[in-house]
Amino acid sequence: ASRSDGPQVLARLLDSASISARFAIIKLVTGGLRIGVSARLAKQALADLGQVDVVEIEELWHGLTPPYTELFAWLEGRAEKPRSAALALFRPVMLSNAVDDGDLEKLDPRDYAAEWKWDGIRVQAACEGGIRRLYSRTGDDVSGAFPDLAAAMDFEAALDGELLVGDPREATGTFSDLQQRLNRKSVSPKIQQQYPAFIRCYDALQIDGEDLRALPFADRRKRLETFVGTLDPSRFDLSPLVAFADWETLERLRQAPPHPIIEGVMLKRWDSPYLAGRPKGPWFKWKRDPHTVDAVLMYAQRGHGKRSSFYSDYTFGVWAGPEGSEELVPVGKAYFGFTDEELRQIDKYVRDNTIERFGPVRSVRADRQNGLVLEVAFEGLNRSTRHKSGVAMRFPRISRLRWDKPAAEADRIETLQALLD
Repeated sequence: ASRSDGPQVLARLLDSASISARFAIIKLVTGGLRIGVSARLAKQALADLGQVDVVEIEELWHGLTPPYTELFAWLEGRAEKPRSAALALFRPVMLSNAVDDGDLEKLDPRDYAAEWKWDGIRVQAACEGGIRRLYSRTGDDVSGAFPDLAAAMDFEAALDGELLVGDPREATGTFSDLQQRLNRKSVSPKIQQQYPAFIRCYDALQIDGEDLRALPFADRRKRLETFVGTLDPSRFDLSPLVAFADWETLERLRQAPPHPIIEGVMLKRWDSPYLAGRPKGPWFKWKRDPHTVDAVLMYAQRGHGKRSSFYSDYTFGVWAGPEGSEELVPVGKAYFGFTDEELRQIDKYVRDNTIERFGPVRSVRADRQNGLVLEVAFEGLNRSTRHKSGVAMRFPRISRLRWDKPAAEADRIETLQALLD
């Protein structure tokens, strides 16, 4: 078909095709052949098939092997629930809810323990019968990337905690330091020595074969305090509780924590069992207020899925260089934080102010006289040798569109450098 006939041909195909065929046609036409399915989605599909709780699937997951005949027989009602012979299985983690406006007014501070929220990676260390496994919060086995830590996991227990680097007896490294260890298939002895891994323990799920998850947090905490005291102090320590009498006191502590990699506090009901998922009420996270910077939109790219027709992925920059010859240097990318209406407004601005195209990316007019200023919120900064600005933002998001602010009044790189220092 010619380019002009293509739309009519495609319309006829879609009108005559079945639902599955339409899906295939659209994937072929757009070139988006990859279909991503997370392990969590597969587990949820199995749970829906058998009308069971997804937690039951997660607790069997690592003990199962293809072709999963016992699992399907159970889910289809043809057999009893299979018993996993595997050891050191992953236990679904308990997650928290963010503190929203008005939440604390409904809570009695005497019912809650507070502990620091560390800026690392949530992990679970499970050891049983000589099997040692380190899991991510999603249940991925990451033991191979941390052989130094796995070697110290000489115990019979399942512990919940934060993966960090450094020596807990002396100094805890930053998230940037931790990144030197993440997403590696193999770790050299030099990297292991420079960035030794350790776990700051939050909770005990099992000790010496006893499942502790049904116990109140207060009891689990006492068991954890005793147990951590028996472990290698260079590889395991206890996340300290924060003493407070009221929410005002805790608020002051939250805003001025004793360590730069603390990103807030966790609130845990003393009587709460360890429940999989994100139940409302037992645990809350109360993070520090994010940093903000006014940056200028520089580049835009189309999104994916329902955003594929909108320019929804944005690169933004701040001013650098001597006065009179300033230039914008990119400092981050963000693709959320705005409403659907704001997305339409930005999309129109991008289309009306495109000055250059690089494949799927549009360069947007941005100079001292022209430009859209975005108020960007972010959790922290790292030094970066990959970016011209020398900085990289953590978890940036668009918090406000500054239609009222001239591009020339956006922030300078020195603002971010001062924050980094």
